Amino acid sequence: MKILSKAIAWVFPEYQFEWIVPEFEKNLSKELDFLQEASNAEKTGRNFSKKEVVKVPEIHWELCTKRVLTMQFMYGWKVDDVQSLVKAGIDPKKVAEVLAEVFAAMIFCHGFVHGDPHPGNILVSGSGNKFASNRSDFAIVLLDHGLYRELDEQFRSEFCHLWKALILLDPVKLREAGERLGAGRYYRYLPVIFTGRSLSSKSGLGQGMSPEEKMYLKDELRNFSVGDISQFMEGLPRDFLTILRTDGLLRSIIAKLGAESRVRLLIYAKYAVLGAALRHDDAPDRPAQNWKVALKASLEYGQLRIRLETLEIAHKLESCYRALVNWLRAFGSGIQGLFSLGLSIVYGLLP
Repeated sequence: MKILSKAIAWVFPEYQFEWIVPEFEKNLSKELDFLQEASNAEKTGRNFSKKEVVKVPEIHWELCTKRVLTMQFMYGWKVDDVQSLVKAGIDPKKVAEVLAEVFAAMIFCHGFVHGDPHPGNILVSGSGNKFASNRSDFAIVLLDHGLYRELDEQFRSEFCHLWKALILLDPVKLREAGERLGAGRYYRYLPVIFTGRSLSSKSGLGQGMSPEEKMYLKDELRNFSVGDISQFMEGLPRDFLTILRTDGLLRSIIAKLGAESRVRLLIYAKYAVLGAALRHDDAPDRPAQNWKVALKASLEYGQLRIRLETLEIAHKLESCYRALVNWLRAFGSGIQGLFSLGLSIVYGLLP
């Protein structure tokens, strides 16, 4: 990979991605250490010990070495096997919500993130299985704990504030958080990357961009070169790149499960506000050691719920308004058509 990367950079001077190779090498060595993977699995299990809907295989340490990993066997369907989920009476959209909550907790609260959540590494265990939760008709089973990223505490906190700015499309807060996270002048494109909206978008949360906004963004990006993209990527903390990969895989799964992107965005927003009030050693599923931190988290969480409910109500009212306007237009056109038809008949009967 080093040789190929250097060769490409020699042929195409704008190619500046040689810094990726050392990162890949470091991650590969971690993935090949099964004692490290066993430790990651146990830590994740502890982080979700109070969440019955999340299951992590137990490790049999007496049968493990750096080259041998022995763990509990767990049953389930691949998370994107929608047909099997529906057949088992499990709502795929509910699975998507729980999955988004699990990874939102990892990113914003635990600061310990699974780096490879593709469908083969996530199972859904049904209610007829002993691994399912007593309070739910399914459980999420997390596998393959070889690749994890322990987020820097300052980064985790800054990312929480960034996400709050992304949801509200607050240009000032977004610029401040984006610059602190190394995005520099490219901070304005973070809403597009994470939420599918531009910074100046008038679309509702989860609705994407209008055709006019897409055209404007496309014209703006035409001036971008490979060097610009490389500069943007290289300037970001490695923690940020891990989240980009994890979130990309998660979005794909959620889409396959039939859930709207709005679901993920609102759940992320909830955990971002909660995570901003937590210390690194706290978790949303365990009481905080400091009662002041716990109180702050509870208050901010309550405020977030109110704001999210307000957004939901506004979105529904907007949808109802549009539906009503369309109906009135259609009704008006129908009445006008009948009126014109009536006049035609009357004129036809006149001598």
